[in-house]
Amino acid sequence: MRSKKLCLLIAIVILQIFTLSGCNLNENLDNTNDSEIGFEDNIDDTPIYGGEIIVPLPYTITLNPILATDRTLYAFSKLIFEGLFDVDSDLSVKNVLAESYSFDGDGTVLNITLRDNVKWHDGEDFTSNDVKFTIDALKYGLSINILSNEMPDIIKLSYSLKYLKEVKVIDELNLRLTFDRAYGNALEGLIFPIVPSHIFVREKNIRIAYERALKADGYKAIGTGPYKVVENKKLKEVILESNKDYWKGEPYISKVIGKSLKDEKLAITSFESGQIDLTTSLGVDWEKYAQNKKVDIYEFTSNKYEFLGFNFRNEMFMGEKGKGLRKAIAYAIDRQSIIEKVYLGHATRNDVPIHPDSWLISDEANSYGFNANKARQILTSAGWKDEDKDGFFEDIDGNRLSLRLTTNSYNDLRRETANIIANNLISIGIDVVKDYNENKGENVTEEIKNNQWEGLMQKITGGNFDIVLLGWEMSYIPDLSFAFHSSEINSGSNFLGYSNEKMDELLTLAQQTIRAEDKKRIYEDIQSLIIDELPYVSLFFTNSSVLVNNNIRGEINPTFTHTLNSITEWYIPEEFQRKEDLLNDND
Repeated sequence: MRSKKLCLLIAIVILQIFTLSGCNLNENLDNTNDSEIGFEDNIDDTPIYGGEIIVPLPYTITLNPILATDRTLYAFSKLIFEGLFDVDSDLSVKNVLAESYSFDGDGTVLNITLRDNVKWHDGEDFTSNDVKFTIDALKYGLSINILSNEMPDIIKLSYSLKYLKEVKVIDELNLRLTFDRAYGNALEGLIFPIVPSHIFVREKNIRIAYERALKADGYKAIGTGPYKVVENKKLKEVILESNKDYWKGEPYISKVIGKSLKDEKLAITSFESGQIDLTTSLGVDWEKYAQNKKVDIYEFTSNKYEFLGFNFRNEMFMGEKGKGLRKAIAYAIDRQSIIEKVYLGHATRNDVPIHPDSWLISDEANSYGFNANKARQILTSAGWKDEDKDGFFEDIDGNRLSLRLTTNSYNDLRRETANIIANNLISIGIDVVKDYNENKGENVTEEIKNNQWEGLMQKITGGNFDIVLLGWEMSYIPDLSFAFHSSEINSGSNFLGYSNEKMDELLTLAQQTIRAEDKKRIYEDIQSLIIDELPYVSLFFTNSSVLVNNNIRGEINPTFTHTLNSITEWYIPEEFQRKEDLLNDND
């Protein structure tokens, strides 16, 4: 056996391009040649236990999952901690530590039964007391402003707790949560990580226990997840090993190392030099890795939604004539051309601000295709004419149809998108005034970007715009009230000033609806109204990708809510595991 292992080790050393530390790339990713083609024909691709991967982490980190302010750190913490529920790939809710649940008749009481035989990493039983303690600690943290307002939207706690009135422990595996109203997104609000009460509760003063659970430094990270912490080298790396007693079964990959890096650019550089095994791509030009045999690219639709919004305080957009103008603009914009030319094909068209993968998406989600002739016909039907034959439409008083297009031009992708939109509108007879710098700026500093953004926000909040090109980072929680409900006009999130009684009614009803089939029907009505009213011209959701060392195999399926999604199903073929692993087999 020793001689066989030694021969295999020698073969791997000879083939240095595949000899990795853990699963790392030793050579720069640009150094790929045709001699590599066909090598993997001899690889046994059967899932096997063992190996390690190295993933990026922020430079300054805390292992307290409640205090995670970075998406990368949040994804890493999900390897250690779990919640009652999580978000599936279609953004529906799936059970995790909750075995089952039911709502009482009026929807204000949620009964939860926990999974049996779930253990914390220290061997203690997971119980209802842990859930109650976590919720109470979070509510305490919110009450005294310990918790950060900079949390990624995926873990903002205001969604979870704003209507939650009481948590009652029935027994070790059953709880009852009481809300002060029927809350349609109650389950979506309960995906935050659960922490072990026995680690923090040491005396009668429960306030001190809450403060221990909410601290950043010296946090003892004990969860129920597939990996457990074995070493935390502050500002350097965090080492996790597989949880052999994990309730869903031991993960294939034995070790995950989180390497602290200054920023995303350094993460890309570290990936290219083989120091880490995966990273999220920057920008849209990740196709440069497509020809590299060492890299697999996993593309997914992000939650970043780009739109063109109308100022409803402007008389031009009011009434049926205004609706006609909005629809003409929707047909005039060649979104596919923008996607191909600006985003290099890495965006997903959608006519509504609902994620394309969402279980709530309707068949009407793509109603406005590019049709310049139809756009002109709509404008003509609405009463505009080109009487002086100058190529631009005029109203009945001879005033040219002219619109100011506003955006933040330091964003290269958005600036180029705005230029294409301007040309599209000009081509159908709408004069466009570019209320932004249409040329790429040189030496644009963070200070310049911040000043430009502040100026743009002043224009928007002051209603000093006609049409504006911007984007939202959409929540996994299905609630469009922030953008479309009239009550949000004064708060500023509905900065377009859009108001529609039917829309208000539907959005309020959706917030109160518990049954999934009823919620889906309501959202179909909401989408129909958005398609008809067009408060925004929805452009697309941008795509992102995760770059992965192709020695890592399995069901790699990143989503915007979790880039390390399904990591328990990933594995590393034996040929690509550490040399030390092979030698240890002989001990």
